[in-house]
Amino acid sequence: MFNRILVTVVVAVFIALLGIGIIVPILPVLATTLGASGFALGLITAAFSLSRGLCQPVIGSLSDRWGRKGFLVAGLFIYGLVGLLVPLADSVAHLIVIRLFQGFGAAMIVPVAMAYASFLSPPGEEGRYMGVINVAVFCGIGCGPVLGGYFADNWGMASVFHVMAYLCFFAFILVWVNMPSCCPVDRRQQVGLLENIGLMLRRRRTVGIFLARFATVLMMVPTMAFLPVMMAGWPGSSGLQTGLVIASRTLMNAVLQYPFGALADRFDKVVLLLCGSLCMGVAVVLIPSMTHLGAMIGMYLFLGFGEAVLWPVLGAYAVEEGRNLFGHGTMMGVFNLAMSAGVFTGALLAGASMDALGMRHAFWATGGAIVVLCALAAYLIRSGENAGEIGEKKAGGPGSSSSV
Repeated sequence: MFNRILVTVVVAVFIALLGIGIIVPILPVLATTLGASGFALGLITAAFSLSRGLCQPVIGSLSDRWGRKGFLVAGLFIYGLVGLLVPLADSVAHLIVIRLFQGFGAAMIVPVAMAYASFLSPPGEEGRYMGVINVAVFCGIGCGPVLGGYFADNWGMASVFHVMAYLCFFAFILVWVNMPSCCPVDRRQQVGLLENIGLMLRRRRTVGIFLARFATVLMMVPTMAFLPVMMAGWPGSSGLQTGLVIASRTLMNAVLQYPFGALADRFDKVVLLLCGSLCMGVAVVLIPSMTHLGAMIGMYLFLGFGEAVLWPVLGAYAVEEGRNLFGHGTMMGVFNLAMSAGVFTGALLAGASMDALGMRHAFWATGGAIVVLCALAAYLIRSGENAGEIGEKKAGGPGSSSSV
């Protein structure tokens, strides 16, 4: 049954993220046609991250208590509905409201899927299992922009959002039909969400994991939302070309997730964290210097390589903390809250930097922040482990109550 659960979750996540990735090269262009400034582009992304971030810990904790299937199907249905609503937006304000609603749905998809994989992963194979989920995430996001650019070039922007809706509704049906309604597991006593968060914040190792998760997504707005605007100024640029650039990064990430997940299970995770963050920071700083399609694809491949080093490492850390201390859903909810906080912060800072100093400075500031914050995160993780914070549950400490 567990194999069927994992396969279904992976397929559903891939389909859902394929639908989500389709709109990546199109949404910023749609927003600019509605009069969005650089700050407004950042705010559209920030709205999504805000609602998703605030809801993820609550939904993760509830999924430990009530089961995960209901949350997953609800999130997929909301995403499908958003695909039907976006083409109807006639102002930037409408897009922001729709993205807030979309963020609520997103809080029920990837964190819950990660909680499934977290529970199913045997000790010592955390990186591999989280790599499998990440393959689905990045393959979906990577293939989506290519399809989105193709549909936009041939049938208009509205068709892209309709395809997104159909894909998400298909994934909704897949999970509804194929997943067991309830599979009770791990009935240990669980403390409340706020008490768990308080314990997390008292552990240097856990804070370091969250800080690294926060830092590594600061570049989402410059590298995703600003790229279509940057490439739109190139002679002969098309939506398909923008999709190819974005896809090169995410597909590189996807191809390397499983082997790098195995590497994370065997090698020093702190060293991998530092190496991956340095690659990411250098790539982000150099992106605005690229002036033609081939060079931009090469730089995005390098960025995807750096991410592929980092993501299984951070996922494996989160699995260890969730299994031994906080509960799988609760840990993944707060773990992804840190990601949403990073996207939200990066969106506002990058948008403001672009309006005040220009697009190039937004990339420079973001690249520097990634390297500095990840170095601090590595220090916190290592010092916490040296102090005995190795993720082992103390007697009488908080456990988890989860149901698949």
